[in-house]
Amino acid sequence: MQFKLILAWVGIIGALLCAPGVGAQQTNADAVLLQMQQAYQKGDTHRLTALLPQARGHLLEPWAAYWELSARLTEASDDEVQQFLTTYQGTYHEDRLRNDWLLIVGQRQDWPNFAALAGAYRMNDDPEVRCYTLAMEASLARVNMADAVKARWYSPKGAGDACLLAARLHFEAGHLSATDVWHKARLATERHQTLAAQQAVAMVAPDSTALLLEALGDPARFVLKRKPGGQAVVQELAVLALTRWAASDPDAAAQALQQRWADRLNEAQRNWVWGTIGKQATQKLSDNALRYFANVKPKALNDDHLAWHARAALRQQRWDRVLTAIDAMSADAAKDPTWTYWRARALLQPEHSEAQTQQARTWLRGIAGVSGFYPMLAQEALGLAIVPPEAPAALTAQEKERARNNPGLQRALAAIALGLRSEGVREWNYSTNLHTPGGMNDRELLAAADLACQSAVWDRCINTSERTRSVIDLAQRFPMPHRDAVLARSRDIGLDPAYVYGLIRQESRFVTDARSGVGAAGLMQVMPKTARWTARKIGLSGFKTSQLADSDINIAIGTGYLKLVLDDFAGSMPLAAAAYNAGPSRPRHWRGQVGAPTLEAAIWAETIPFPETRDYVKKVLANTTVYAAMISGQTQSLKARLGEISPRDATSPENRDLP
Repeated sequence: MQFKLILAWVGIIGALLCAPGVGAQQTNADAVLLQMQQAYQKGDTHRLTALLPQARGHLLEPWAAYWELSARLTEASDDEVQQFLTTYQGTYHEDRLRNDWLLIVGQRQDWPNFAALAGAYRMNDDPEVRCYTLAMEASLARVNMADAVKARWYSPKGAGDACLLAARLHFEAGHLSATDVWHKARLATERHQTLAAQQAVAMVAPDSTALLLEALGDPARFVLKRKPGGQAVVQELAVLALTRWAASDPDAAAQALQQRWADRLNEAQRNWVWGTIGKQATQKLSDNALRYFANVKPKALNDDHLAWHARAALRQQRWDRVLTAIDAMSADAAKDPTWTYWRARALLQPEHSEAQTQQARTWLRGIAGVSGFYPMLAQEALGLAIVPPEAPAALTAQEKERARNNPGLQRALAAIALGLRSEGVREWNYSTNLHTPGGMNDRELLAAADLACQSAVWDRCINTSERTRSVIDLAQRFPMPHRDAVLARSRDIGLDPAYVYGLIRQESRFVTDARSGVGAAGLMQVMPKTARWTARKIGLSGFKTSQLADSDINIAIGTGYLKLVLDDFAGSMPLAAAAYNAGPSRPRHWRGQVGAPTLEAAIWAETIPFPETRDYVKKVLANTTVYAAMISGQTQSLKARLGEISPRDATSPENRDLP
């Protein structure tokens, strides 16, 4: 199968890159493209300008031209920019450069030019550009866009200069209140975004920089030594100090709030502090979390604090409090499959009426399916088997041909084949998602995914197929490359191959040369230190970390480590997945102390403090269930795979040597 895929890939790339009579000249142009990318990364504008003529006529010429102009865009003239936009009209590179130019024009606050450019902007996916648009509307049109500003500025990624400018202009125009700005400071403090907190406070209390640094630098001292009351600014800074302190010691922060500040803060301030203390206590698995949340009415909490309120209640199996927290969420938050599922589960408890039970089943039917962790659990809660959906109608020759002839997809595959993966992925995503309003329709997405699959570009195959709305093609969404190696190695060491596939799909999307920001490499994203340790354990002599790029070696190392982790956690797939992602010591702690209650693993997974690991565990187990059905041809149970998570047993041996 692999040999056939390689042949197919060679044929496609040959067709994409080779025009009649090109030959060695094309190879030289490929080298020029790679040199230009390296020069772009180094900011070598002179080298880029010198090389650009040699890239003319190449399929990836738009990338070469983009790099050359983008590298010197701050000094470029309006005419140069317009010439590029005209020459490469309709391409990703035109809109990418327009995006970059909008950021520069917005930074200059040249609103007439910004308005003229923004109308043709197709991607509309850059939050900074959106914030400059909001700033323009406040400055040029005097339009009140406060709600849109808050939605962007309050988001975790809303700490950039553009969103700050939009907020400042709306604040100066009276569209944002001081309370709105202080709320941003609280959010930034809770997220450890100190600079963003300082910028927000500078808008409403410009003379309080020293006090703010005191509050954030030594929050315990500020809370305990600063005299309660006095100026309103001091009360707001106390809220920030308590927020910061709660991250390290929620119990101490709660005590200080009760004893010193509760009577001096207004209701909204107290509600915020209790919410963040409850959140931090939940993340530390403290039994006090629900008691802290009880100090504030649920409707006064924001959605994030309510989510942690619900998780605290789940961990203590207080179904009444689970229901209370979810009922208080906004409509958008509550309709997330996570909270739809747990809301239904809360109503399915014995104390509820038949009418409530029927309501719960209605909610479960609304999300049930095979498209994710909670849809699968909902399917099982309804007593329905997890079975593959009916495959979509086969693609026609014409649909496949249109995908092959799509210029953006052609360039994307050519870039990936040349080693320009980041550039290829960006152009692929643009072509499928953003080139036209709403992106490709389902049949077009299936055809594009098929093209990626046939080209063995598995990450684009999976991600593109996952975007379909009315149909599901499991063969595209859950491919099985390296099948012989995965099945043989897994069975040799006693691992479920579906579990290995579920993990690889989440780790790398089957990109053999994938490398994370912290150095994890290859299909199974193994860290070099872990790889060396595992190689010794499994008797792989002469191993070098450069071999992690070899798929067979990577699978051998990754499965070897996974088996050791799984054995250490007595065969628990959720615990082993968490350990693979976050290291073994953390899930050991997350199990709870000796004497803590045994939890169904779905509850345990939802209450993992790290968002990345929480998402990872759920996706790996959902992936595993689908792959098991595909490999075995039999109905599978996600709930059975999850099992239960018991607390740590002081008498059970633990392999503390595991990296």
